[in-house]
Amino acid sequence: MQAELLTLVLLSPDREWTLTELAGRVGSSVATAQREVTRAEQTGVITSRRLGNSRLVTAATSPLTEPLTELMLRSFGPRQVVAEELADLPRIDFVFLFGSWAARYEGQHGRPPADIDVLVIGTPDRDELDNAAQRASARLAREVNVIIRSAAWWHDGTDGFRTEVMTRPLVPVLGFEAAAS
Repeated sequence: MQAELLTLVLLSPDREWTLTELAGRVGSSVATAQREVTRAEQTGVITSRRLGNSRLVTAATSPLTEPLTELMLRSFGPRQVVAEELADLPRIDFVFLFGSWAARYEGQHGRPPADIDVLVIGTPDRDELDNAAQRASARLAREVNVIIRSAAWWHDGTDGFRTEVMTRPLVPVLGFEAAAS
């Protein structure tokens, strides 16, 4: 729960969260979220302020924030959440992150992306995939945009989208050992 809370706050450094929002996102009580926020605030990785009856929480500017954000990104970020939500869906050959989040995973600096672009290779049930994407969106507090393409497109496609995807960072999420072949 603490890791999920820190992931939400640190991967959205420009956003202020209420304790109620954080508790709802991580599935805890407000009292538990408050205790974890206080602990993180004492270490200097997040900060909070009062606005009326609300306590607003955001990432702090601290020497600890950047390395901890990187750890949260790699351990609990979009790649992990998308993998967890799509792992059990049948007829998926492999899944990749592309776009801005893939660039962040590859070390390119920039603002935290507003949404998560996911490329699914295979023939999954679209309703099941949409439900999984919605669950991932809820967990990450960001829209998850899924594009489905066939294995034939992956191996032999010649359209502009494939060219664009293949020339930019592409982060394997599921089945990536097959993608290399």
